[in-house]
Amino acid sequence: RTFYTLVMVDPDAPSPSDPNLREYLHWLVTDIPGTTGASFGQEVMCYESPRPTMGIHRFVLVLFQQLGRQTVYAPGWRQNFNTRDF
Repeated sequence: RTFYTLVMVDPDAPSPSDPNLREYLHWLVTDIPGTTGASFGQEVMCYESPRPTMGIHRFVLVLFQQLGRQTVYAPGWRQNFNTRDF
């Protein structure tokens, strides 16, 4: 059985000209079964609606295929999340 992890980040937080909170984590869901949607996964960080305060922001959704079920712990904070290191 195939499982996925969904990560949603804002690489432009708090502003595109000074993204010192890059990347801001908006959502993290693991163990999403390949036959269903994100609502059937394990929500590690609950969804936080984008609220760009300055300029135009990019919002990036990345879907990772897992090798099996995984235990993922919530990061201590949402700002300065690193998708590449994750």
